[in-house]
Amino acid sequence: MKLLLLGGTAWLGHAVAESGLRDGHDVTCLARGSAPAPDGARFVRANRIDSDALRAVRDEHWDAVVDLAREPRPVRRAVRDLEPVAAKYVFVSSVSAYASHTTIGADESSKLLPALDADEMASMEQYGEAKSACERAVFDAFGEQRAAIVRPGLIGGPGDPTGRTSYWVRRFAAPSNERARVLAPDTPELPTAVIDVRDLADFIVALATGGATGAFNAQGDAHPLPAHLDVAREIACSSAQVVPAPEAWLTEREVAQWMGPRSLPLWIADRDWYGMNARSTDRARAAGLTLRPLADTLRDSLHHELEHDIPNPHGAGLTDAEERELLADFANAER
Repeated sequence: MKLLLLGGTAWLGHAVAESGLRDGHDVTCLARGSAPAPDGARFVRANRIDSDALRAVRDEHWDAVVDLAREPRPVRRAVRDLEPVAAKYVFVSSVSAYASHTTIGADESSKLLPALDADEMASMEQYGEAKSACERAVFDAFGEQRAAIVRPGLIGGPGDPTGRTSYWVRRFAAPSNERARVLAPDTPELPTAVIDVRDLADFIVALATGGATGAFNAQGDAHPLPAHLDVAREIACSSAQVVPAPEAWLTEREVAQWMGPRSLPLWIADRDWYGMNARSTDRARAAGLTLRPLADTLRDSLHHELEHDIPNPHGAGLTDAEERELLADFANAER
């Protein structure tokens, strides 16, 4: 089949292009080219900010288009220009488009955030509204019979640019302190779910080349955070001891949640957000989503970083010095 990938040189897009090529499809990547397209893919250099970005591809017939944009403007332009020449449109949205994350096991019928009226986000705080607007543009142009929307949760695996996938494995593999203690939030019921970028890419290609349409949650299997940490410790072949610290104590010491510097990755304190990582994926599984074990994702992520000598991306998590200081502070507080 002839696939047009709007993107295809960055992390997820590159994985989608590789998956399509492995399945024997004719893949064209239209992108700025911030990274090289996979070998075997046709590359069309274009910046989707430009009003005529699709000029080179809008006169060809496409069996499917895969779009990874996050701003409404390029999606609105793409569906306008490509609807006459594309049989199907697959848009990669996000679970961030949902209006609420309180319910564990919520499915695709859950209410979305209001669609962003503007063509661009004023800040990343509007990310969910922007994705909702992109979804609406796709369905308005192609209808539900010719469109598929993928709503991924947290994406991980080899090459994760945020460092969240590998942080805990790295921490267990190389403890910051002689006593081999690892600081973690005391959140025994917090769901975590990581979908491997390779599994997500394969699913996106399956939707593009298959008959399934509509919206699909695409997440990894949900594991409570302690279970996730157990897998990470096993992968690291570590005997390090987890030191669970109360969430209020961590917050008081300005430890960040979820991602970024001075954080404990994957931690979410607000119980109203627990459902974000525990949505129903029944529709996606029925449409072909297949997940590898979490252990494989964590192991491959660590090996990728070690093989390519990649330091901790974006300084994710706590530095050794930060963790040592917090552990000492916590030990003193318990005396």
